[in-house]
Amino acid sequence: MGNPVVHFEVGGPDDGPLLRFYGELFGWKLTTVPGGVYYTTVDTQGGAGVNGGIGKSGTGEPWSTFYVSVDDLQATLDKAESLGAKTVLPVTEIPGMLSFAMFDDPDGLLVGLVKAEPPPEGAPLGPSAGDGAPVDWFEVLGSDAARTQAFYTELFGWKLNDSGFPGYRLVDTDAGGRGIQGGLGAGGDHRWATVYANVADIDATLAKADRLGATRVYGPDAVDDHMQTAAIRDPAGNVFGVYHHRH
Repeated sequence: MGNPVVHFEVGGPDDGPLLRFYGELFGWKLTTVPGGVYYTTVDTQGGAGVNGGIGKSGTGEPWSTFYVSVDDLQATLDKAESLGAKTVLPVTEIPGMLSFAMFDDPDGLLVGLVKAEPPPEGAPLGPSAGDGAPVDWFEVLGSDAARTQAFYTELFGWKLNDSGFPGYRLVDTDAGGRGIQGGLGAGGDHRWATVYANVADIDATLAKADRLGATRVYGPDAVDDHMQTAAIRDPAGNVFGVYHHRH
């Protein structure tokens, strides 16, 4: 059984602008964690996909990434390092809540790990129903598609689908329907590990993102007759994707 992608996260040196940006752009419900930890949980209110968080950077650096659920954090970090990754945050426990860690993959792209365990009693199991934009796709674009694909499939037991376009393979995390699916490939000048929000109108979303202080990375680009994708940089400089699928 593979390991699911279960959470996303963005942050920056000042979390205030990011809270305003994402809350207004995607209609997400934001709940600040008490205790001066400068972290806000995100319920996308999209009824599907995964929830996330927005934080304040302790180093002053921005970040965006996703988290993969694993049974043994240290063993996964050790395996990642044997495959060319570098531990960024060692195994860290928040008592009564969760344990997590982070690494940079062979291209220096940040990815999180979270220990697989039942959620705390009373915690929501996923995004609530509503009009928010669900986050339901992850993506890693490295410098070399074959290396990126080999790293993540070896580390997490993910399976690749040949239906992607050249240099890009679709991923089945083989996690029994838990979490979200994604894609692995090479992006030329574009390199990131991030997630995508499914929006009702990609042009309107991009125009609104521009007004809120984002910059365009690419798009909208047509994937096929039914789908368009794009990516933006939020006010902290993090890459975040958007897409629209016409049924």
